[in-house]
Amino acid sequence: MNRGVYTLALRALAPLVWLWMARRAKRAGGQWEIFSAERFGRTEAPASSLPDPVWVHAVSLGETRAALPLLQALLDRGLPVLLTHMTATGRAEGERLFKDAIGRGQLRQAWMPYDFPGATRRFMAGWRPRCGLLIEREIWPNLLAAARHAKVPMALVSARFSASSLRQAGRMGGVMREALAGLNVVLAQTAEDADRLERAGSPAAIVTGSLKFDLVLPAAQVQAGKAWREKLGRPVVAVASTREGEDAPFINAIKRHAATPGAPLFVLIPRHPQRFEEAARLLREAGLRFTRRSEGGVPAQEDAVMLGDSLGEMAFYYAASDVAIVAGSFAPLGGQNLIEACAAGVPVVVGPHTFNFKQAAEEAIEAGAVLRAPDEAQATDAAMALLADGEQRQLASQAALAWFGMHAGATRRTLDALEPWLDRPGQRSA
Repeated sequence: MNRGVYTLALRALAPLVWLWMARRAKRAGGQWEIFSAERFGRTEAPASSLPDPVWVHAVSLGETRAALPLLQALLDRGLPVLLTHMTATGRAEGERLFKDAIGRGQLRQAWMPYDFPGATRRFMAGWRPRCGLLIEREIWPNLLAAARHAKVPMALVSARFSASSLRQAGRMGGVMREALAGLNVVLAQTAEDADRLERAGSPAAIVTGSLKFDLVLPAAQVQAGKAWREKLGRPVVAVASTREGEDAPFINAIKRHAATPGAPLFVLIPRHPQRFEEAARLLREAGLRFTRRSEGGVPAQEDAVMLGDSLGEMAFYYAASDVAIVAGSFAPLGGQNLIEACAAGVPVVVGPHTFNFKQAAEEAIEAGAVLRAPDEAQATDAAMALLADGEQRQLASQAALAWFGMHAGATRRTLDALEPWLDRPGQRSA
């Protein structure tokens, strides 16, 4: 497949993509602005309001949080930053995290344009970024072609590229090889990611590690979580970032333990806000007493569960927990970020499907910071066993903090690799 065929296919499929986005927007809420001018690359004279910005693309919520250390480092250097997203949750999180920088005009947000040739060319001409940094795995053929034409150097940062991504790239043929070859710099999380990217057609990749290891947990949330846990006066197990199909099995497992003497409070935290009400319905149907985080206060002793129906509070939840089960890994979805829990010094249990964090999960398990369980019921049993064994839980907590600390430095290594693009405004590499 060449880029012309790819573009024709994209145009033909666009109505279906927009329909999918509209349905997702209806479920998730937020302002998606699917047919806004920005989605088609049109801007309102941004070059004068944000001259020569460093453009960072973080497609959704997870990538926005992952990019936080890098974005903060760019802002601390006084650089202007353009932050783009594809989803409303990513954009809302960016607005929350960088409210001050937005207020003083140093950071602006925009929608990533659809990957049509005209839209991507208009985007480049309108914003005129000094460089583009794509977080983790955002490879768009027409976007990268437009960047080459505009002489905007492009980097894939904190890059992940799984075996399935390599197979998919192979099926797409020349269009993907051309896109990957158009990157000027590739900074991979692991040696495996680097090898797969190079086999798919990218330039030689540098292993810089994952930006997620450079996160700094919000001190106010950590303090609030610990204070909340002290007021609660009972153990807490966080069941974090559950995805579709995982809530019901976890609720069944929780119900089995809820009646035991000294049972902990389980905090059930769905990954996406559109599923908060579904989780509440499942808890009611199971006959479990629960309260909501959005209601505030401390749950009563009779409550078996607190529904974590809030956004941007994961540090609070982990700081309040004795053990964390990091979900998204019990269905074949690749797992969610276990690094944040380890940064809080919380022993972690994950499921069998952690390919999104393959090396991190394997290393953390070897270090004694993380346990792996085959299903939701056994993960809940493992969490209960850790609660019962204070010495083992303390060892796992210390291992989590030590393992997290060993991997810091990806932001510094990333900035070192990008230094030629950052040191002088207006200087662009071909």
